[in-house]
Amino acid sequence: MMASEMDKTRALLQSCSTESIISSLGLGIFCMVADKLLQFSIIHQSEWLRSLSDNAIHGVIGMWSWAIVIGIKKKADVGEIILAGFLASVIDIDHFFLAKSLSLKAALSLPRRPFLHCSTVIPIAALTLKFIMHIFKLKDSWHFLPWMLFVSWTSHHIRDGIRHGLWICPFGKTSPLPFWLYVIMTSTLPHMCSFVMYLTGTRQMMPSKPGIRIDV
Repeated sequence: MMASEMDKTRALLQSCSTESIISSLGLGIFCMVADKLLQFSIIHQSEWLRSLSDNAIHGVIGMWSWAIVIGIKKKADVGEIILAGFLASVIDIDHFFLAKSLSLKAALSLPRRPFLHCSTVIPIAALTLKFIMHIFKLKDSWHFLPWMLFVSWTSHHIRDGIRHGLWICPFGKTSPLPFWLYVIMTSTLPHMCSFVMYLTGTRQMMPSKPGIRIDV
């Protein structure tokens, strides 16, 4: 059932609540601090430690971003947030597929960027997932998954953009993103996602905490 105009307005306002904005500021601060910590010599000089730390930061940003979108309303939401972190981190597995090796050195020495790092893949994957869910009638139990995939993967791509730019195939790639732009884009991504959900007229279930839950 479509939400009423009043429900939509309340959902939009709550997605920009004081608590939600503070959470976004905290996410921006985390992005700044975490990436500065990666420059410490003890981390930078070890391929394994640097790679694990980098991937863990992707995961935390994915979890934090999704928590802002939905708010933590009950224990089930913790599982959603962990899944968002997993999705934000698992993209890097394509490095090993392209390298055709489990060697970390080979995965870090690729001649080109692997396919999941093409930003065009994100909307295609989200829409494909939504279509599959519709075909297999998973709409009610996994309604959040396409939106989660979009937020998690986009946060990963934005962060990678500070080093490599955004790869928008088949049009090429952008210049590396300025660090300040990366922080702003990452911290505002959850609100932008919530706003798009509002504009698409999806059903919005209002929680008691900041954030919105969406049925698609």
